[in-house]
Amino acid sequence: MNIFKRIFKIGQAEANSAIDNMEDPIKMTEQGIRDLKLDLEKSLESLAQVKALAIRAKNDVDEFTAKADDYQQKAMLILTKAQNGEIKSKEADELAKEALIKKEEVNLQIESTKNEASSYDESVNKLDSNVQEIKSTINKWENELKTLKARVKVSKATKNLNKQMAELDATGTVSMLERMKDKVLQEEALAEAYGDLAKNSKSIDDKLNEATSTTKKTAEDSLAALKKQLEQKGKK
Repeated sequence: MNIFKRIFKIGQAEANSAIDNMEDPIKMTEQGIRDLKLDLEKSLESLAQVKALAIRAKNDVDEFTAKADDYQQKAMLILTKAQNGEIKSKEADELAKEALIKKEEVNLQIESTKNEASSYDESVNKLDSNVQEIKSTINKWENELKTLKARVKVSKATKNLNKQMAELDATGTVSMLERMKDKVLQEEALAEAYGDLAKNSKSIDDKLNEATSTTKKTAEDSLAALKKQLEQKGKK
């Protein structure tokens, strides 16, 4: 199992995430997770195979035990028949002895198979422990990968923003605003100058009419008032 090697490699990827000239830590982490999943698949396959052996061994123990009991029962039956005179004693002893020998052979197989079953059980426990560890590690690093991806997005966004801020020419912007202000002031001054020129370009008659326009209006108002006064006297 290379699980610890995989974990070490993934840890290296996160530790080196700030170094630009190294492999992308996200890609390394993703590859590490894929490797762990392959290890998990192999471990599950091995676990299933060893479990099958353990089950077979336990079934064999049960089968051998039943066989040993059968030899025991046969030996007892033969001796019983000998006591009943159904079989000669010497023949019965020989047969019963053979049955007991077979029983002992089966008992040896039982002990051997029990040891195998115990060994398989230990292997199953170890493999199951490895499987759970790999599952836990995969789950952990998948969560770490999500966090890492989020951190990279934030880091890139922050970097781009800082880059834009750094590239802003504050002095140039102020200079541009000052030039715009000067342009506005210049346009205002030019408009005022054209106004003065317009005033100076009037003829003498225009100036006289302008100067006397108020007087004419006042005389007309006075004339209208006088007419109105005469009309009121005539009515009396």
